[in-house]
Amino acid sequence: MFYWLLKWVLIGPLLKTIFRPRAEGVEHVPEAGPAILASNHLSYADWLFLPVTLQRRVTFVAKAEYFTGTGPKGWLKRSFFSGSGQVPIDRSGAGAAEGAMLSAKKVLDAGDLFGIYPEGTRSHDGKLYRGKTGVARLALEMKVPVIPVAVVGTDVVAPPGKKFGSITSPLVRFGKPLDFSRYEGMEGDRYILRSITDEIMYEIMRLSGQEYVDVYASRAKALEREAARKSGKNPPPAEGPELKAS
Repeated sequence: MFYWLLKWVLIGPLLKTIFRPRAEGVEHVPEAGPAILASNHLSYADWLFLPVTLQRRVTFVAKAEYFTGTGPKGWLKRSFFSGSGQVPIDRSGAGAAEGAMLSAKKVLDAGDLFGIYPEGTRSHDGKLYRGKTGVARLALEMKVPVIPVAVVGTDVVAPPGKKFGSITSPLVRFGKPLDFSRYEGMEGDRYILRSITDEIMYEIMRLSGQEYVDVYASRAKALEREAARKSGKNPPPAEGPELKAS
């Protein structure tokens, strides 16, 4: 109930009134049944603008710490993240990545839409970086389609390292569903997983128009921080809380 209250009464109307987000290709998102929405990640605002363009609920995974706080502040944080469509990483797995997979499977098992950022972290310079193969494994194991998504302009609304930038009209563009059923039973083959992930990232690149860099974003940030340290320049802004599965 709180999710729909936020979407239709509180946050959703506010975002639509101020920013007037646009959407293309919404018809590619099924009206019912499970699917993975694989998106680029330019800003912490992405998880707000993507769901507001759809009629259906979209669920992301969030750090378990968001749901374990105590006192009034912990209750408010837990209520907000739960109500806004986030689920905690299931720590019964071997680690955070495996826990994110377990949480994602529960969402898809329920027949819902699951949102994921294959890059694993926000882009610090607007480029599209190499995707992690968790999205491919999830698609094969759950036998669900992957819908590539491109968000454009959210890094203007909330640039990396800043809480707010400037007002613009973000665009959320949905691509045609990608069917990987031809690889059924091959989720243990890392070459197949890489091939699927690269196909997904190519479609995201095509939809977003971003320059693609075949390096993990976390690695690119580390290299840039090291170069900045040696030259005495300011390093890329530190990352805030991530809503991701890798």
